[in-house]
Amino acid sequence: MEYTTFGIGLMIGPESTIFKFPLSNRYPLGRVIGGTVYPGLTLTAGYLNSLSIPLSVETVCVFTAPTFSVFAVWATYLLTKEVKGAGAGLTAAALLAIVPSYISRSVAGSYDNESVAIFALIFTFYLYIKTLNTGSLFYATLNALAYFYMITIYFVCSWGGYTFIINLIPMHVLICIIAGHYSLRLYIAYVPFVILGTLLASLVTVVGFNAVMTSEHFASFLVFILINVVGLVHYIKGILSPKMFKVAVTLVVSAGLIFCCAVIAVLIAVISSRPTKGWSGRSLSLLDPTYASKYIPIIASVSEHQPPTWPTYVMYINVLAFFVPAGIACFLPLTDTSSFVVLYLVTSAYFSGVMVRLMLVLAPAACIMSGIALSAAFDVFTRSIKFSLIGTSQSSQADAGNADKSEEPLKERPSQIKEENVEKAPIISERERSLLTLPMEASIIAILLLMLLGAFYVAHCVWMAEAYSTPSIVVTSHSDDGLDVFDDFREAYAWLSHNTDVDDKVASWWDYGYHATSMANRTVIVDNNTWNNTHIALVGTAMSSPEKAAWEIFNSLDVKYVVIVFGGLIGYPSDDINKFLWMVRVGGGVFPHIREPDYLRDGRFRIDSMATPTALNCLMYKLSYYRFVEIDGKGFDRVRQTEIGKKYFKLAHFEEVFTTQHWMVRIYKLKPPKNRIRGKTKRSKLKTNLTSSKRSGTQKKNRW
Repeated sequence: MEYTTFGIGLMIGPESTIFKFPLSNRYPLGRVIGGTVYPGLTLTAGYLNSLSIPLSVETVCVFTAPTFSVFAVWATYLLTKEVKGAGAGLTAAALLAIVPSYISRSVAGSYDNESVAIFALIFTFYLYIKTLNTGSLFYATLNALAYFYMITIYFVCSWGGYTFIINLIPMHVLICIIAGHYSLRLYIAYVPFVILGTLLASLVTVVGFNAVMTSEHFASFLVFILINVVGLVHYIKGILSPKMFKVAVTLVVSAGLIFCCAVIAVLIAVISSRPTKGWSGRSLSLLDPTYASKYIPIIASVSEHQPPTWPTYVMYINVLAFFVPAGIACFLPLTDTSSFVVLYLVTSAYFSGVMVRLMLVLAPAACIMSGIALSAAFDVFTRSIKFSLIGTSQSSQADAGNADKSEEPLKERPSQIKEENVEKAPIISERERSLLTLPMEASIIAILLLMLLGAFYVAHCVWMAEAYSTPSIVVTSHSDDGLDVFDDFREAYAWLSHNTDVDDKVASWWDYGYHATSMANRTVIVDNNTWNNTHIALVGTAMSSPEKAAWEIFNSLDVKYVVIVFGGLIGYPSDDINKFLWMVRVGGGVFPHIREPDYLRDGRFRIDSMATPTALNCLMYKLSYYRFVEIDGKGFDRVRQTEIGKKYFKLAHFEEVFTTQHWMVRIYKLKPPKNRIRGKTKRSKLKTNLTSSKRSGTQKKNRW
């Protein structure tokens, strides 16, 4: 979608895209671009394209993510250097450059919001810490501008990132105030950020008045009031005597409490009038991991929105998971800047535990902490080796000197003659040296172990990079014969592009909406932007309904073709049958006659002989397994590892028009409605009514 928007922006101007309302997405409702797309990514690519470099649109989109990954590495170095030092900054930057969690969004061709947003996230945090250290209003203004850029491209991995910033920074300011660390630098770092950031956020069409009307932003306003009250108290304390200060503080605190209570009362009144208390459904799914599965199944249906397991952390951040606690220990005692980094780590670790997708937000924090830990470890071990070597050389020199004294006691050494002209090196006592050093053998072994872990981390990252570099639309697998390539998706979209009319409408599950729009250039009913849950529920209801009812739904939407992804032949697990229960849940959330228990046998969805009649007669089952038994005579599904229950059936309202080579994508066409001879129908009905009325003696009343 971002690629399409970028192309539209080049033709009609980037500012005009917010008013564009293409019907090729989510027909027949259409989709307003300005209200559903964050413009930062498109504008960024547009500015790169305007540098008068002879590059095509495709080239700019392909290399946007790698370009900004370099900027993200640079921002990580600046942030870590500001907190701990240049050595830690270089180590953290090197770790982020190849961490698998970030590689998943920064490979060439990954033209998505997250590819640019991580740089904006890290750079915003760097400017905030820089302002804390310097108290410069210049950096505070840059911080607000970086936050504005973050809003234009990112809404927490497409729907929440800027709210993460606008809540994390106020949380840190509140902790500093409670800990008694208020300072003018803290005031300068926060107040301009909230004022300018909120004003700039309201300029983004997608955000608008949500910047001041939703509960995600209220914490920043309450902390804004609090820090101004605390700042006023500190100012009064500097100009009044202690006696007058107590009276003034009483008045200021009383007035502040009254004002805060009034603001809180207004907020409560505004929040209580809304069903979700002012929180968006996706924010509630982060605060309450069970909320999405209960109330918004469309969010829970996305695989990236599932909670991760421990092997997921090992896969995405690998050995960094073990270095993070050591990095926290290097910050003791905590300062204002180090406490912010620790707070960032803790909150991102929590959110990554709710959704796999938010491992992307955890990756920079893990790299920063691991970089600090590794830098400190190498510092200790190399210092130990250095001191051990110095101690060995000094002892050997002392032994040689004693031998010279015993042989020539009256002869002066040249070093004694020049002793007055040479500066004395700083002397470290034996006790301090013993506390700062470790045995040289242990230090060498520890460095070798760290280098071995680093080599393992690099090898893992390279392996993950190769996996992410494979295009997701082309499925590959390794077998005894070598690499097997399944190019069924492109085969199906090419067939749609060449064998259907431009105005034909295509229905599929929402996972494939963007593909059909961009690769087949056909109008789709739903796509990957889930802004309208009801429309997606209508498609889910059609897939879950019997054939005739599904045909009526698709026909009412002017659908001409239905696309089904099926993996039962080659063992492709991400097919529509494995996603079918989510279609039932999404459809049942809007249309109550679709009930999940009707499709389950003993709590499980089955497609074998024990499957329920509702499951065997639904459209998804029929379109997936139509003619499947003709392949091996048994109808054995390699994904579900069972024979299908209903093997022989015919389609009355759909006809198969194309199936790809490996049966991964199947395309069906809706049959036209049967012609009705109205005269015959009316006469036959009239005769039937007359006959029945004669028999009953009374005429039946028209129920309409």
